[in-house]
Amino acid sequence: VQLQASGGGLVQAGGSLRLSCAASGSISSINAMGWYRQAPGKERESVARIRWSGSGTYYDDSVKGRFTISRDYAKNTVYLQMNSLKPEDTAVYYCALLQSFSSAVPKYWGQGTLVTVSS
Repeated sequence: VQLQASGGGLVQAGGSLRLSCAASGSISSINAMGWYRQAPGKERESVARIRWSGSGTYYDDSVKGRFTISRDYAKNTVYLQMNSLKPEDTAVYYCALLQSFSSAVPKYWGQGTLVTVSS
C-alpha cells in the first residue's frame, strides 16, 4: 500500500491550504483514513480522521472549526482543507490509513508534506 501526500507549502497566517492523500496498491478495503502532524521538537499528533463508509469524522480541538476532512471514494483519496491557518499549525503533515475509525491506529503512513505558516 502506498500513500502519496501532497499540497503542503508556505502560507501566511489566516490563509488556506488543501492537502491530498491518494492511496494505491493492494488495498482490499479502507476502514478509515486520517491526518497527523509533527511540529519541530514535538511528537506526532492526530489532527483529523474520517470513516470511509458512512458518516463519521473526528477533529482535534486545536483544528476544530478550521480544518475539514473529506474523501473521494472513486479516487481512494482523502483531503484536508485547512482554513484560518495559524503559525502553530506549522508542521509536517502525514496521512495514514487506519485500522479502524474507532481505534485510530495507523496501519500505513504516507511520506509527509510540509506546511509552513508565517506570521
